Amino acid sequence: MSDTTTVSPLRQRMLEDMAARKLNPHTQRSHISSCKRFAAWLKRSPDTATADEVRLFQLHLIESGASICNRNRIMTGVRFLFRVTLRRHDLAAEVWHIKEPQMLPPVLSPEEVKRVLSMATSLKARAMLTLAYGCGLERWYGSGQAISTASRRSSASCSRRVARTAM
Repeated sequence: MSDTTTVSPLRQRMLEDMAARKLNPHTQRSHISSCKRFAAWLKRSPDTATADEVRLFQLHLIESGASICNRNRIMTGVRFLFRVTLRRHDLAAEVWHIKEPQMLPPVLSPEEVKRVLSMATSLKARAMLTLAYGCGLERWYGSGQAISTASRRSSASCSRRVARTAM
């Protein structure tokens, strides 16, 4: 008994395109899954889609509560299908990505800063915490900024913050 599954010519061509570009197997599964989801919503083959249907599918994903990250992942797979496999650049241009909002790190109140600094076990640890906080390192926590931006800060503003924090 052989377990053979038939693959549509469109899916086979997409698999070949992804293999030729040496995409990760996980990425390939994700792109195929995304195209299957688009085809299920469309109720026909994706190669017959129109620009308006691509737009409506994107609105459907937003209305169905898909997260921004998941929606962008799905539309990346669909865009690959249109741009690479089908060479339908007109439809690929209809795919838009939503920019994920950046979360700002929490800002400590003066009381919280004093409490954190009072936890230092030695004078050296307190000096290091004071300097780090005074130079704005608490702002970088979770903000995705590179540490190299510390070199752009002026030493004067850093020392003013340290002086205020130490009071």
